[in-house]
Amino acid sequence: MLLYYAPGLCSLAPHIALRRVGAAFDIEKVDMPTRRTEHGIDFRSIKPSGKIPALLLDSGELLTETIAILLYVADLAPRAGLAPPAGTIARYTLTDSLSFIASELHKSFVPLFSKTAGPEIRAEAKRDAMHHLQALDVELTDKVYCFGDGFTVADAYLYCILGWPSRVALDLAGFPALTRYRARMEEEPGVLEAVRAESPK
Repeated sequence: MLLYYAPGLCSLAPHIALRRVGAAFDIEKVDMPTRRTEHGIDFRSIKPSGKIPALLLDSGELLTETIAILLYVADLAPRAGLAPPAGTIARYTLTDSLSFIASELHKSFVPLFSKTAGPEIRAEAKRDAMHHLQALDVELTDKVYCFGDGFTVADAYLYCILGWPSRVALDLAGFPALTRYRARMEEEPGVLEAVRAESPK
């Protein structure tokens, strides 16, 4: 398999999951300003939106959305416990958590990274992001993991997003549970390995 990634973006979540399950895969960096892969391919010819991530499967099929990739990777190695079995209520509850991370938390950061978003849009996005972070801080106060009793793909995704506040001048100091949670996640197998693999050489 081949994971197309860009440092600091949400491709880190499936990267963590792939390492966690011990999958055989390669990574290829995409330069986001030019949308060129490190082998000189226009990434938009692979994924027309030009947005990260994308996972090219051994079969030649392509998955292009974070949640789909995460669940696919989890199902590669069910014994790793990255997601409950398909068809169970726990699976749907996990998908609910993933959808919140994607459609609410992740989405609220998009204008904060935009070079064209105006002050009003940025201010609204900041309020939304802080609101979601506050809710998560309360939810994680007495929890070790985001979902269930062990590390799942939801933790891989949330860990990734929690790396963004410092990049857009949002301070997590007022969110002690989130701060502790993110530090704990760095002790999980596969997390720092993926971070280091994506770090500029």
